[in-house]
Amino acid sequence: MALMECHFFSEALGMSTSMNVIMPQQTRSQIGLAGHSHGESKHPVLFLLHGLSDDHTIWLRRTSIERYVASLGLAVVMPNVHRSFYQDMAYGLAYWTFVSEELPALARSFFPLAEEREKTFVAGLSMGGYGALKLGLSHPDRFAAAASLSGVTDVARLAKERLKPAELTAVFGRIEEVAGSERDLFHLLQQAGAADGPKPKLYQCCGTEDFLYNDNQRFREAAQTLDLDYTYEEHPGEHNWAYWDMTIQRVLQWLPLER
Repeated sequence: MALMECHFFSEALGMSTSMNVIMPQQTRSQIGLAGHSHGESKHPVLFLLHGLSDDHTIWLRRTSIERYVASLGLAVVMPNVHRSFYQDMAYGLAYWTFVSEELPALARSFFPLAEEREKTFVAGLSMGGYGALKLGLSHPDRFAAAASLSGVTDVARLAKERLKPAELTAVFGRIEEVAGSERDLFHLLQQAGAADGPKPKLYQCCGTEDFLYNDNQRFREAAQTLDLDYTYEEHPGEHNWAYWDMTIQRVLQWLPLER
């Protein structure tokens, strides 16, 4: 595998920002890392999103994601979005435009990444789980699969509890206007279930001791009533990296990759 830290200018954000990228490498003699590229000129890609208190380096620092993907021929793109909840902020920067429009195009211009929907996936933890589901449900024509690990599924409720009022307003504006909007995962889920055309495979997991467990249960109950390719798993675990290091491996097994 090859690992790059990429610093670049974002037109959507109006500033320089960063992402970490893991790229497949065909190797025969690298000890402990069986590289494999499936002989493809452009690689399937997983956009892997961080949580509220983290940044683009965290998946590499807290898990063995580079080792886990080495045999899959899968590229991994890990962007930095700060504490934006992957929103075009009411009083701040346009992170939704960045992550949904600009980032995929730039990453593909820098690296040999597949453009086909069938080879494009997204996953994330906590705040990143919210971002992953929002991307998959908002753009089913672009993402074949979306996975949430201990995700924020009720962003309005959690924002009220976890964000300071000034930060809440900066991100969402009037929190009362989130329900039923494009920022509401339950609303997007209903739309996806009723829509014609492509629908992403969805994966959701949460630890049974996680403070987000009840919210995840409500999202599971809603998803299971709809016509979706939906997988839910739960295991003993809290909102921590021991749980996410385990479950990201399950996500990689679940992804619809050619193996």
